[in-house]
Amino acid sequence: MTQDAASPLSIGPHSVWPPVVLAPMAGITNAPFRTLCREFAEGAGWGSGGYPPERHSSGGKGLFVSEMITTRALVERDAKTMRLIHFDGTEKPRSIQLYGVDPVTVGKAVRMIVDEGLADHIDLNFGCPVPKVTRKGGGSALPYKRNLLRSILREAVANAGSLPVTMKMRKGIDDDHITYLDAGRIAVEEGVTAIALHGRTAAQHYSGTADWEAIARLKEAVPEIPVLGNGDIWSAEDAVRMMRETGCDGVVVGRGCLGRPWLFGDLVAAFEGGGAPAAPTFGEVARVMVRHARLLGEWLGSEERGVVDFRKHVAWYTKGFSVGSEARKKLAIASSLDEMDALLSGLDLDQSWPVGANGPRGRTSGRDRVVLPDGWLNDPYDCAAVGADAELDTSGG
Repeated sequence: MTQDAASPLSIGPHSVWPPVVLAPMAGITNAPFRTLCREFAEGAGWGSGGYPPERHSSGGKGLFVSEMITTRALVERDAKTMRLIHFDGTEKPRSIQLYGVDPVTVGKAVRMIVDEGLADHIDLNFGCPVPKVTRKGGGSALPYKRNLLRSILREAVANAGSLPVTMKMRKGIDDDHITYLDAGRIAVEEGVTAIALHGRTAAQHYSGTADWEAIARLKEAVPEIPVLGNGDIWSAEDAVRMMRETGCDGVVVGRGCLGRPWLFGDLVAAFEGGGAPAAPTFGEVARVMVRHARLLGEWLGSEERGVVDFRKHVAWYTKGFSVGSEARKKLAIASSLDEMDALLSGLDLDQSWPVGANGPRGRTSGRDRVVLPDGWLNDPYDCAAVGADAELDTSGG
């Protein structure tokens, strides 16, 4: 796909090329991971920190969103939350995803971001499917309450000033309670700048196949604003195909980049019509792993804390390679960069990228039913209040 076939994504005053967004993922899309993804998108990923410069892509940016931030924690200036909203000086535009269930608190959080110049773009999350959130009426359960959704969006937009406000959501609670078309029209009416749709219901969680046809239907329903598609983008070719098949204006990449930050370099090449970059060898992947852990240590203020935090990434980076269960276990309990480096150096670094390694990554489970507050489905227009305990630090969905 060339620039003639796809246009830059417009998020308010921000022109995003290629039209690719890194999805917020709790504990994943922190500043170090965003740095890696941006480096690859800008063509510097393989060439920084001693990586082979000949692997540079043709350049580009994209949009790289923070971890999901709960509005109450932000307003209360929780120390962990304040660290999570820190952006590198080179991150432009700075993008924060907020998760909130109370219109007044959401408005206060947005006003705080504006008044203190904390970001250039605000995304609102209505896609989280985890039971501890939906049972309180939050996340992907919330759009069922149309008037509550409207109130939250209205407060956010009213307090955002010149900052664009976007939203991310799922199709609905389950196949019997689909909400995305109503939510899309409400978003347009309340001044939301763009909408991202994950083509699954909350009941599906991350199982099955994402419904790309729903993305196409949403695009038809809200032609006034950009629509971004999310779900089952495991490769650059998937992203191009999604845009071609659905007519969406951009894509949101989540689990597909777990253990694969260089996917953003592949995406730039695909959208700019260049040849697909060669898949990395395990040696190259190993160097990215060490760099990722090092960046985490610098961000957290301790090498050991960085290596420990990196442990969750080991299985994603090594998926498909002949590493062995024992080596994976040792990597998953390493506590220093030297230990990591020694373990990786003892493996076959010349391995080629494994066949089939571009498939599903991360969670794939579904659920028989979505846990909801008592009586939640009785009236879709009841502006029910949602308790503060629905605001949990969890994944964006």
